[in-house]
Amino acid sequence: MTNVWFALGLTVFAGLATGVGSAIAFFAKRTNYRFLSVSTGFSAGVMLYVSFVEIFYKGVDALVEAYGDYRGHWINTASFFGGMFLIGIIDNLIPSAENPHETHAEKEIAPLRDPTAPLPDFDAIAKAGQEVTHGVHDHGGHQRKLLRVGLFTALAIAIHNLPEGLATFLAALQDPSLGVAIAVAIALHNIPEG
Repeated sequence: MTNVWFALGLTVFAGLATGVGSAIAFFAKRTNYRFLSVSTGFSAGVMLYVSFVEIFYKGVDALVEAYGDYRGHWINTASFFGGMFLIGIIDNLIPSAENPHETHAEKEIAPLRDPTAPLPDFDAIAKAGQEVTHGVHDHGGHQRKLLRVGLFTALAIAIHNLPEGLATFLAALQDPSLGVAIAVAIALHNIPEG
């Protein structure tokens, strides 16, 4: 029973790191794009390391033990690339206005870099019926509803954090030292995400 509480504690620790990143963003006077770029790159590197070095090989060991050498390797590889494919589908299903992976037009991000830059009038652009460039946010009135954006954001964070929490919890149950490594890596990943 103490292993369950330990695993749950590690999972909560890793999840709460998102709040640490949010607090940093909330209390910052302005956005430091260099720091944001470096920390996001670091975050991606940490998750790639954990995926390829820790989780992938532990998955191979567990699946080979359960299904044999040949099938275990194939199931592990298919699961890994199937997860990538599923994330790609989910990314394409989220409308571009709510999708953080879409490219922003220079007009949209100019005020973020330079506080003196004029704010673009997205309502006028939407009313004028100008075509929206593919991959650039459509700021039409129907997509500006705060509730919809909030729900999509909550859904995206839940979908993103559920596998992280499961990986941390199950890894800590199986091997507490692996659980600590994964929890720290996910916490380091979640701070820039927040």
